[in-house]
Amino acid sequence: MAEHNTAVLEKQEKKRPRMKEKEYQRELRRLHGELVAMQEWVKASGAKVCVVFEGRDTAGKGGVIKAIMERVSPRTFRVVALSAPTERERSQMFIQRYLPHLPAAGEVVIFDRSWYNRAGVERVMGFCSEEQTRSFLQALPGVERAIVDSGVILLKYWLEVSPEEQTRRLEGRIHDPRKVWKLSDLDLKSYSRWYDYSRARDDMFRATDTAWAPWNVAVTNDKKRGRLNIITHLLKHVPYEPLDRVDVKLPKRQKPNGYKEPDLPLRMIPTPF
Repeated sequence: MAEHNTAVLEKQEKKRPRMKEKEYQRELRRLHGELVAMQEWVKASGAKVCVVFEGRDTAGKGGVIKAIMERVSPRTFRVVALSAPTERERSQMFIQRYLPHLPAAGEVVIFDRSWYNRAGVERVMGFCSEEQTRSFLQALPGVERAIVDSGVILLKYWLEVSPEEQTRRLEGRIHDPRKVWKLSDLDLKSYSRWYDYSRARDDMFRATDTAWAPWNVAVTNDKKRGRLNIITHLLKHVPYEPLDRVDVKLPKRQKPNGYKEPDLPLRMIPTPF
């Protein structure tokens, strides 16, 4: 089992200055090109890729997913962010409602939080019993083995952020009208339970960090570096090969053959810019 010493990772992270926007955009542009190349390979090869994002509140899962999705096709890359389970779903096996969202051939599915809710927020906030958590963690490696054996490339990422940085980001959400939607009552309740989440994370790692589905930890105190590091790791662990590009030339556009713009009573939007 791999060791994930988040304290060491955070110490290493603090030694580096925060990345400048210009450098970030330059590297992100390059990685976007690689993501498109990966996308075309996935479609052509029929590969199935599943990416799971978990982590601390405010660690930047949404930002990483947004950076990945910015230049790829939503027909190939699909984000799954399930809401609270219905009464019917609560009566099912816990992981059952996630399984229909796994990728088919030629798809990349990104889980913005996943079945690991049971090992994290549900456990810490008392939404399930300790026995349910233990049973879940015991059974999950076998389930993930079956997923991988079916041909799915399964990548699991845990995003870690320091207590100080989490506080700074939550305070930013409180005072920034653009971010208030990111602040829920559950976030506020979770904030005080830092070490409960740490213990739940450690138990989750011990039980589910396997050779076929290992955890990959990224410290994201610097959001820009974190996004680039995660995308780079993702590209490295999907065995894509850039396809040969077809030499494309635009065809000649047809002649108007008497067509004229009609004088229609269209309601044009104002142009203040």
